[in-house]
Amino acid sequence: MADYIQYQVKLTTISPLHIGSGRVLLQDYDYAVKKGYTWRLNEDTLLDAQQVEDPRVLQKLMSSPPGHLLGEQDFTDQNPFFRYFIRGIPRSDQTGAELREQLKNSLDQPFIPGSSIKGALRTILAWKIAQLTKLDPARMELDRKREWAARNVERKLLVDPNARRGHEPNYDLLRSLQVSDSLPLPASCLTLINVTVLNRGGTAGAPIELEAIKPDTTFTLTIKVDTALFSQWARRMGLNLPHTDLLTKLPEVINERARIQVNQEFDWYQKINGAQRVAEFYQQLQQAQLGSNRALIQVGWGAGWHNKTLDNVLTINARFMDTIIRDYRMSRGNRHSGDPFPKSRRVVVLTQKQPDGRTLATLVRPLGWLLVELEV
Repeated sequence: MADYIQYQVKLTTISPLHIGSGRVLLQDYDYAVKKGYTWRLNEDTLLDAQQVEDPRVLQKLMSSPPGHLLGEQDFTDQNPFFRYFIRGIPRSDQTGAELREQLKNSLDQPFIPGSSIKGALRTILAWKIAQLTKLDPARMELDRKREWAARNVERKLLVDPNARRGHEPNYDLLRSLQVSDSLPLPASCLTLINVTVLNRGGTAGAPIELEAIKPDTTFTLTIKVDTALFSQWARRMGLNLPHTDLLTKLPEVINERARIQVNQEFDWYQKINGAQRVAEFYQQLQQAQLGSNRALIQVGWGAGWHNKTLDNVLTINARFMDTIIRDYRMSRGNRHSGDPFPKSRRVVVLTQKQPDGRTLATLVRPLGWLLVELEV
């Protein structure tokens, strides 16, 4: 019998997905807007085409926005001046307006990095193990630095207790889980979205503009579970569990966490004025047909605090939550003990010009929800 299980995985976006490259694109420097499309500039090709021999003139050209060199006739889909183009235009038409870039490979093809999926699975598994071991975070010493606050909790949940300091990665549960990058897709799967920060009072901040992967886009990747390595880890952690209880029944574990999160989000949005469409989205997720090979997971930018923490394992102890929110300055403004946390969400907003010139903004969907389908 093999000591590993390999899943062939299909990931289908249910809502727009943004996994950032870390770069902010600037209008007329990195992209141009024309004919209802956003055109990603190939700056080197565009400058080379100017055929300027005088170094002073060339220097002047290079100091100007490359997009200003384009004429109406240049905006065609086969023109090498453009790396790719996306249907839709940003809200601002000002030079220097910002657009956050989606992660892509060297050929400008979007993909989902295995690290994004593995990071989400790591949080879900830590959450499940915290329940199985009845972990009480309030009894653990947290690091004073905010970025390392959960280090001791994570070590307690995921790392062999016999591991020496500095050697934790060699004794970590996630050594037994390998997730490949997805196969890339053409840039035509991209769209432009506006995202706003919505608070409990129903007020929203200024929209942030992003490249994102469209809903109903399917990627494929592989997940490999080393069952022998996991069994060794479970014994050392003192978990009297066969490996089938966690890693080989991955969809059930993912869905257990997802159902709690979906219900929480539905309850939150249905109380917010103007967020009916987002609440309806979560209502549809509540009715999704899931099972032993189908699961829901949220990843990427905008997935929020719930997806990156132990969530209800922490919030069940209101006094402990009040303490860490205060000590790590996780909330702005006035907050009363026991108030729900977090108090805001990132939401996709649809903006439409009205006949009278006003702009109507409608909250439509959260970010980053995927349908995961696994086949052994």
